[in-house]
Amino acid sequence: MKTMNTKKKSGGIAAAIASALLLSACAGGPPHLYQWEGYQPQVYAYLKGDAQDAQQQISVLEEGLQKIRANGNHEPPGYHAQLGMLYASSGRLDRMQSEFLTEKKLFPESTAYIDFLLSKQKP
Repeated sequence: MKTMNTKKKSGGIAAAIASALLLSACAGGPPHLYQWEGYQPQVYAYLKGDAQDAQQQISVLEEGLQKIRANGNHEPPGYHAQLGMLYASSGRLDRMQSEFLTEKKLFPESTAYIDFLLSKQKP
């Protein structure tokens, strides 16, 4: 009888340990590939037509970019393209081109779209 209780106790302890290990393994999760900061709400507001003026949006995104880099993380695809579009709408074509080229460098798959946007800016 005593052997039976010992087996039940050790089985229960083993199950509890296995459950704890399983739950703790899931808690951490993999690190995120990109840090988004205020990018998504800014793009949503921009596309919806509820956005602040271009300079305010630029300020928010530039500040977000500084936070992303300060944390040692990476900005998501489209971040520099959005900044480029905002710089274009505020007449700062030199910064627009710089942001578009940064987008192409970081995300080569965006080359066709960025080249299209750049071609629209030429006289």
